[in-house]
Amino acid sequence: MSSMAISWIVFGVVLGGALLGMVLRALLPEHHLSQDSKDTVKLGMGLIGTITALVLGLLVASAKSSFDAQRNGLAQLSANLILLDRILAHYGSDTKEIREQLQQTVVMMIDQIWPEDRARAGHVEPTTDSESLYEQIQGLSPRTESQRSLQVAALKTGVDVAQARWLLFAQKSSAIPTPFLVILVFWLALLFASFSMFSRPNATVVVTLLLCALSVSAAIFLILELDRPFGGLIQLSSDPLRRVLEQLGR
Repeated sequence: MSSMAISWIVFGVVLGGALLGMVLRALLPEHHLSQDSKDTVKLGMGLIGTITALVLGLLVASAKSSFDAQRNGLAQLSANLILLDRILAHYGSDTKEIREQLQQTVVMMIDQIWPEDRARAGHVEPTTDSESLYEQIQGLSPRTESQRSLQVAALKTGVDVAQARWLLFAQKSSAIPTPFLVILVFWLALLFASFSMFSRPNATVVVTLLLCALSVSAAIFLILELDRPFGGLIQLSSDPLRRVLEQLGR
């Protein structure tokens, strides 16, 4: 399910909590709405509000940490690709075909992760190109000690490139546990129910609750978007790999 769809569901649930509070206000006897009752409910909701804020902060930190890890992994992958190309360039003309294949691999990688067709989801799963490059580098026949050391360095960098790709794939899974999100939304619905239960419904109250519910759902949307760095509105830029493509073959 998309981040936008989940956010609208959260908006509906939270707003439903506010409407439930209004209904309870109309149904409950007057003595249930006394000042003592209000104070008790406020204390309980204050505790839930504090816990909600802690969990919300935890989800933001988790999503931001996951986003930064993917961004750093992409930067490391880009650096390793340029380094591999430069090592092969210093090796000599024997690596011309390997460098051309490396360039094609980067083009395919960009198209795979950031497809031009927005309707098609991006994929970070590694292909067999990295293994093919490694085998071609391993098949080189160095004639000098310098070429031999460059081959070893190219093999190590090739392994680093493959490792970076697999790390991006391994980190693709969601860092936000679903139970956390479900319980958080339940707490938010309770809070909004308490807000409306002890307030006389009028235009100001309704608009305020509506805007607050919209703000909460927007916060959930941002968290979910950060948790999906290769899709959606907030995603990692392809600029690092496109800059790599400009440097390859030089």
